[in-house]
Amino acid sequence: MSLGRPRNYGCRISDAWQVDGMRTVILENELLRVVVLVDKGTDIVEFRYKPRDLDYMLFMPNGLRNPKQGMLSTPTSGPFMDFYSGGWNDILPNGGPYSVYKGAEFGQHGEISLIPWEHAILRDEPAIVEARFWVRPIRTPFFVEKTMRLEAGKAVLCIDERVTNESGETMHLMWGQHIAFGRPFLDDGAVVDAPAKRLLVGAAMPNYEPRLYAPDARFDWPQARSPAGANVDASLIPPYGSTKAQELAYLAELTDGWYAITNLKQKLGFALRFDHAVYRYIWYWQQHGDVAQGYPWWSRLHTVALEPWTSFPSEGIDKAISNGTAVALAPGAQLSVSMSAVAYESASRVIGVSADGQVMF
Repeated sequence: MSLGRPRNYGCRISDAWQVDGMRTVILENELLRVVVLVDKGTDIVEFRYKPRDLDYMLFMPNGLRNPKQGMLSTPTSGPFMDFYSGGWNDILPNGGPYSVYKGAEFGQHGEISLIPWEHAILRDEPAIVEARFWVRPIRTPFFVEKTMRLEAGKAVLCIDERVTNESGETMHLMWGQHIAFGRPFLDDGAVVDAPAKRLLVGAAMPNYEPRLYAPDARFDWPQARSPAGANVDASLIPPYGSTKAQELAYLAELTDGWYAITNLKQKLGFALRFDHAVYRYIWYWQQHGDVAQGYPWWSRLHTVALEPWTSFPSEGIDKAISNGTAVALAPGAQLSVSMSAVAYESASRVIGVSADGQVMF
């Protein structure tokens, strides 16, 4: 429970909540409200900018589902999609579909994003609130711990996270932050700014048409070509209803660790600062105009995800090991990242994000 008395001003934090039976922590200040599902991988299911009453996150039509209700997927797909509700998911150690590593089987994006974590409220003061979360996964010998922090008067969520290999052998991993944006934030379209040199477009996939960019191609970010050969600005996200297309690409060769997505019409944006020495790629997933048919989308998905990752592509840990992008942690070794997630108001493109969450235009 909270260490301080309840109050209705300044920073607040509370773990006296449950959503569909899942323990929930809510952090907020004058500008932000952040809702964290402790019993579901510490998913951030709400990142709301209070002055506009706008939640940036994708929220799936099925709403929030508790994995304790039963995992129905086949072993080769895993339960991630059964319980995917959008928002911000912490993914480790497998990015993408079914994979097997040292005898451990992982389904889609297994395994820390669905299991319960532990938590403690560290600070509960009008000027600052902070919570710690930690978990030991079921199938791998990692210890994952993170803190989330809000300060008064700042629309910035600060996150410090660390992974420790507690085993006696070297362990490989893929680690990513699966951050999906949705409506109404994307209704008018948006622009993406990031200090990347390359755009790597994923290969053709079954039932993944039409594509925005020519599959299995490399371009100088933000330029790309359509499947028909036309020039495309990959930093421009079309308004809802104007385009029906799907895409999976990767921003690579980052010269700094940040990105920003701005709705120029709403004059509102979201930026993320991260350690690009750890997260060397930004996965760029797009689903426009409810085009994705069948399970689990059923022609009702409009989203853009910008996901910092250690590795690529989204084809599972065995692929990342073979292409040399998987992280190898020696026995007892640790891997740490710091992130700042920022809500901001602007009708300008972004040229930088500082470590303390200052967005530059």
